[in-house]
Amino acid sequence: MELNWNAVTFGIASLFIMGAYYPVVIWGEYFFSERIWPVFLAAGLAAIALSAGMSGLSCWLTAFFGATNLWAIVEIKEQTQRVKQGKYPKNPKRNYE
Repeated sequence: MELNWNAVTFGIASLFIMGAYYPVVIWGEYFFSERIWPVFLAAGLAAIALSAGMSGLSCWLTAFFGATNLWAIVEIKEQTQRVKQGKYPKNPKRNYE
């Protein structure tokens, strides 16, 4: 049995991509509120479209990066709710109603 190194690399890289987006979502909500979601949408769609013209591991990673951006749209809205519940600090320069 031979180990598929592309799959191992993809698994490790996907963990790093998801791990990097955890603070990005928190930071994005803190400084820009949930109104930053169109940036995540544009980045996600662009990455997925770009991956369509690629092949191999770079295709997988680019598509996963795009999907992570789309997932961040849902997370940014949930992060707003977590801030309102007091689980994360509020930005003192913004009014939460």
